[in-house]
Amino acid sequence: MQVGSLLQDPQVMDQLSQCATAIEPSLAELEALCTHLYIGTDLTQRIEAEKALLELIDSPECLSKCQLLLEQGTTSYAQLLAATCLSKLVSRVSPLPVEQRIDIRNYILNYVASQPKLAPFVIQALIQVIAKITKSGWFEVQKDRFVFREIIADVKTFLQGAMEHCIIGVIILSELTQEMNLVDYSRPSAKHRKIATSFRDTSLKDILVLACSLLKEILAKPLNLQDQDQQNLVMQVLKLVLNCLNFDFIGSSADESADDLCTVQIPTTWRAIFLEPETLDLFFNLYHSLPPLLSQLALSCLVQFASTRRSLFSSPERAKYLGNLIKGVKRILENPQGLSDPGNYHEFCRFLARLKTNYQLGELVMVKEYPEVIRLIANFTITSLQHWEFAPNSVHYLLTLWQRMVASVPFVKSTEPHLLDTYAPEITKAFITSRLESVAVVVRDNLDDPLDDTTTVFQQLEQLCTVSRCEYEKTCTLLVQLFDQNAQNYQKLLHSASRISVDMAIQEGRLAWLVYLVGTVVGGRLTYTSTDEHDAMDGELSCRVFQLISLMDTGLPQCSNEKIELAILWFLDQFRKTYVGDQLQRTSKVYARMSEVLGITDDNHVLETFMTKIVTNLKYWGRCEPVISRTLQFLNDLSVGYILLKKLVKIDAVKFMLKNHTSEHFPFLGISGSYSLSDFRCRTAFYTALTRLLMVDLGEDEDEFENFMLPLTVSFETVLQIFNNNFKQEDVKRMLIGLARDLRGIAFALNTKTSYTMLFDWMYPTYLPILQRAIEQWYGEPACTTPILKLMAELMQNRSQRLNFDVSSPNGILLFREASKMICTYGNQILSLGSLSKDQIYPMKLKGISICYSALKSALCGNYVSFGVFKLYGDNHFDNVLQAFVKMLLSVSHSDLLQYRKLSQSYYPLLECLTQDHMGFITSLDPPVLLYVLTSISEGLTALDTVVSSSCCTSLDYIVTYLFKHIAKEGKKSLRCREATQAGQRLLHFMQQNPEVLQQMTSVLMNTIVFEDCRNQWSVSRPLLGLVLLNEKYFGELRAGLINSQPLPKQEVLAQCFRNLMEGVEQNLSVKNRDRFTQNLSVFRRDMAEALRSDGSPEPLDMMS
Repeated sequence: MQVGSLLQDPQVMDQLSQCATAIEPSLAELEALCTHLYIGTDLTQRIEAEKALLELIDSPECLSKCQLLLEQGTTSYAQLLAATCLSKLVSRVSPLPVEQRIDIRNYILNYVASQPKLAPFVIQALIQVIAKITKSGWFEVQKDRFVFREIIADVKTFLQGAMEHCIIGVIILSELTQEMNLVDYSRPSAKHRKIATSFRDTSLKDILVLACSLLKEILAKPLNLQDQDQQNLVMQVLKLVLNCLNFDFIGSSADESADDLCTVQIPTTWRAIFLEPETLDLFFNLYHSLPPLLSQLALSCLVQFASTRRSLFSSPERAKYLGNLIKGVKRILENPQGLSDPGNYHEFCRFLARLKTNYQLGELVMVKEYPEVIRLIANFTITSLQHWEFAPNSVHYLLTLWQRMVASVPFVKSTEPHLLDTYAPEITKAFITSRLESVAVVVRDNLDDPLDDTTTVFQQLEQLCTVSRCEYEKTCTLLVQLFDQNAQNYQKLLHSASRISVDMAIQEGRLAWLVYLVGTVVGGRLTYTSTDEHDAMDGELSCRVFQLISLMDTGLPQCSNEKIELAILWFLDQFRKTYVGDQLQRTSKVYARMSEVLGITDDNHVLETFMTKIVTNLKYWGRCEPVISRTLQFLNDLSVGYILLKKLVKIDAVKFMLKNHTSEHFPFLGISGSYSLSDFRCRTAFYTALTRLLMVDLGEDEDEFENFMLPLTVSFETVLQIFNNNFKQEDVKRMLIGLARDLRGIAFALNTKTSYTMLFDWMYPTYLPILQRAIEQWYGEPACTTPILKLMAELMQNRSQRLNFDVSSPNGILLFREASKMICTYGNQILSLGSLSKDQIYPMKLKGISICYSALKSALCGNYVSFGVFKLYGDNHFDNVLQAFVKMLLSVSHSDLLQYRKLSQSYYPLLECLTQDHMGFITSLDPPVLLYVLTSISEGLTALDTVVSSSCCTSLDYIVTYLFKHIAKEGKKSLRCREATQAGQRLLHFMQQNPEVLQQMTSVLMNTIVFEDCRNQWSVSRPLLGLVLLNEKYFGELRAGLINSQPLPKQEVLAQCFRNLMEGVEQNLSVKNRDRFTQNLSVFRRDMAEALRSDGSPEPLDMMS
């Protein structure tokens, strides 16, 4: 078929033009809609335009209006709107009829063939519609042929046409490949995999071969890079090759952010393409022949070629393939002009990193050109590090290469020299010197300081730590020399009368880098084989940092530098991980030099230095949140191990902290307006660490505990007075936020019954009501309510059975009553806020609700409250909190329940507790509320989060079991269980009124088992048996529908699968019977997957259809 013949199909043209004349007047209206939607600046008009777009898609005239816009629209935005509408129309879950989809596809093919000069974004949007239609109809058969696979033949017609038609043909193949690889999480993943696998096996190789032959043709002729069309064609063909190589061949759905872990799982049938040296040569030649924008794409393709799975080749083939890659690298590095472009440079760095990801050092050293290439790569890396301001994100890949090379040295068995002992120290030296030299440029030119981007700095330092330990003597000597020189210069500046601020800033920046680097190389001891000599060198370096700490701290608060402080904390943490701990030998050589210079002879002395530094930071850096939070993180890490805790409590600095934790000594505990409320968060970490230290020797000493709590007692008494006198409300609020955060930290660390009881007795009954009043007063301010609700949620946690009070103690019930009051107060008040905007609904409302649900769940499953007691004694606290749960739930939409992860992870486990132990409450819910709850379970069954889907399965299982047992008992009614019978009757009546509820869930679970990648099969199997037994007729219909959708030869196989599923399964829900069904289901799932896997069959209907 020629391109021209696509334009002359009257049937295609007439199919979509029936209503065009009738709606012509609305063209201007539609074009105004496009303007508002795509280029309008008025937000209100744009929102209205989006609503109108949704209405247009749902209207019966959608197709005719799209045709009107395409044929008579005066702007590209009109055509884009038509393409967007068509895309949404063909993406619906319930598809359009086959004939209509064929007509739309043919119409668009005709349209782009007749108008190849359309705006590129319009062509792309229209071609996306064709790709979506092709993917969704990939298995649809009409007159014994796969009608939607004919697109490949249609594209060849384009490729034989003029240049502009050829470009459109390539874009169609590229978009189709991308669409086939795109996972739509709203559809069954098994269906996507089946289509993608079939496309891979039938078409993808041909597309790649076609693209490579096009590139060979282009390269064979003289390239005219001034010709925009030719440049566009090369770009589109390279994008097509890249889409082919990026295809998810085995359904692993690799996380694209984990770039360094990629291996491309090329199918075995493609071996011949990869074994031809011409294939790699083609892309290396393209790189050298094309301008930067295009050569970058050629390099991206080479990155994928370098990542080809090892098992595609035999050992000799792999060596030959690697040899060709290395030759290409050598050629690029010998002609480095193209690498001055940031895009090329970045892709080349990725390419180098992939060489070591997929090939072993032993294989690399065997390549003939290795010595020359490793020298070139080392020089390239050194140059890159020296130009630190150029493409900083690319350095990550170069350091990855060297880190992995050095880490492999102990495992190389080859006799060929790896030469890393020559080049690794040079790389380390280049990194160190370039970072120090960057400081002056950053300060003088007022540039962004790389040290401010701590994430990148830490990542690079962790890579460098391995490289730096190779030939460590050289690195250590360099660092000692640089440190001494810079420390002397810094001291001179400190003592000089006329301090020049620029020189001071440069010197401080250099010292900060040096401290980070010393911390890095000391931390490298854990990643590389170490000797006593290396430990002694670590001691030499560490001495200097500990001396700098003394120098800096004696100058406080006048001489202070945040960057040096953060660097010192990094160093201390690295030293802690390496030389302070339970397993490390006390005789380490690291202390030899440190004992001479500083008197630090072992880890006990080091811990004293650590604690003194922590106290100093908390005293003097109160207004610097980064230093405080990093210091507290360090304190927290120290306070985790029991052996370290025993040593820490003997230190004077720790005793001082335990007795003086007030804002007078530690200003960050203050509440003045100069601190933002978010800064208060670090108080929780502080009190967690402090309480761990207190617990070491606390035992049952209540006086000691009271003394420790004294600063908090004073604060609460102050709040109590102010509340009674009603003044300075802002101060009270800030004080309460601080107290709530402090108490949460304390409660988190109290993991024994004795210590927790001391805290509860301290708080109840005097101080808990104050928090209650705060919730009443400031319910609309999350900065206040969130810390208080989180404190209550922490108090409800029965961690390590700490809430199992004595039998004579009512504390469990008293605590629950307080929590009930708080949840009810918050629930009632928060609902008075009315409707909230999308950006406000989570912080203002949903976050608080999720914490309340979490607290209630902890209470219900904590096993420290007998809930039957409340009803027995006429106490309504339990009923009230359940009603508050319902009210809050009904104010949240189903979509929000699943959209906000923290909310769904607190609601669904809470529902699991309620259905397990409180079915009487569930059955007493009004029918609309019960329907809401069951619908939320139904929607949660398909959630991607396994915590949510497993909780839904368990909740459903409890409900179904309860109903099944009620029906089984109906014939054996007795007076003593009348109340339970009434509850069961209510549930049964509801299910009879709404049979579709359980039917829908049966269909969802069967769909998950048969068609989805089911990650929690055991959880799914438990409620499914009850659903099948309760809905045998509906289950039979589901089974028949699935079997009849298959061709005749398969129907008997599927029928046998279903018979095997119920084999040996009885009409009861005993544990033994459930286990039998679960085992059968596992076999059923495997057999069904096998039966449905063959390619030549129609696509099975999923259960949801």
